[in-house]
Amino acid sequence: MSETVAVTADQVSLGVLVSAVPRDAVDAAVARFGVGAKRSDGKLPPHVVAYLTMALCLFGEDDYEEVATKVTGALTRFGCWDAAWSVPTASGISQARQRLGAPVMEEIFESVVQPVGTTDTRGAWLRRWRVLAIDGFDVDLPDTPGNAAEFGYAGSGGNRSAYPKARVVALAECGTHAFLAGEVSGYGTGEQTLAMRLYPRLRRDELLTADRGFYSFDAWSAAAGTGAALLWRAPTGLRLPVVRVLADGTYVSVVINPKIRGARRDRVVAAARAGQDLAPELAYLVRVVEYDVPDRDGNGTGELIVLLTTVLDPAEAHADELAEAYHLRWEEETSNDQLKTHLRGPGRLLRSRLPELAYQGRPSRQR
Repeated sequence: MSETVAVTADQVSLGVLVSAVPRDAVDAAVARFGVGAKRSDGKLPPHVVAYLTMALCLFGEDDYEEVATKVTGALTRFGCWDAAWSVPTASGISQARQRLGAPVMEEIFESVVQPVGTTDTRGAWLRRWRVLAIDGFDVDLPDTPGNAAEFGYAGSGGNRSAYPKARVVALAECGTHAFLAGEVSGYGTGEQTLAMRLYPRLRRDELLTADRGFYSFDAWSAAAGTGAALLWRAPTGLRLPVVRVLADGTYVSVVINPKIRGARRDRVVAAARAGQDLAPELAYLVRVVEYDVPDRDGNGTGELIVLLTTVLDPAEAHADELAEAYHLRWEEETSNDQLKTHLRGPGRLLRSRLPELAYQGRPSRQR
């Protein structure tokens, strides 16, 4: 009985995969990058390799041949596979994935990815904005010379990690845990660097939440410049002069380019208080929301949370709404956990022994 249930579950998962990623999207990506099949009798046409690559992530505990068997069965039912073809070997699959390349998979992702939260989805919206979060995590890779050279390790010497690690920063939809974009690089690349590649993807109807580790003036400028709303935790020590106090207890402040110092900084603050327009390369007006979280560490003390937002008018979002929306950021922590632990299995490495295959699942940053 348990085996029957498992097979049925696999069939359902593959059915959803093939339905969510239609053959037309796969064929269009293959054609764009010119990686079509060279032989009509080839065992692994590019569209099959694409579905197989996705399935290798879906069935993390199965080996290449087992996944290939499941995929070919599903694709036969959906008209995407010739039943006369035999199941390929692990070596054949790896070679076919190298021929397909990473750009094809990025293009497929781009063609199908979209937010999935509706107006009824709890935690997906703050008034007119779709709530997103940005966060990072790392992934262990097989300890091969190529992966070690490309991605590096955490730590060094006796404290070096056992496996090479890829750094990932992703945008996710709060309320649904759906990933909308991601960037992958070596472990030595910082989260802020990867995040800067993602900010151009933001839309005006979105509100991006971020922890204090993502704040810098340049990052705020890049994200705010898209027209999206921002709700980020302020880093410790950030100077936030009061420009004016608002009726709900929040206040308008100004974040200033750190290159502006001394008397020039004072002039920027004075201009903000006088209601003058601020050049974006110099400073941005922000609204500050402060609140205390009591006894977070269990030692009887509280923690002051300081949030920065581009939503300056309390009528557009009350202080309590913004505080609640910020804590939706933890939804991406859940997304990351689902991807790292529950989908692949705890403690499992990515399959890819070659860097180009590790990058193959990287979502596109265009939008």
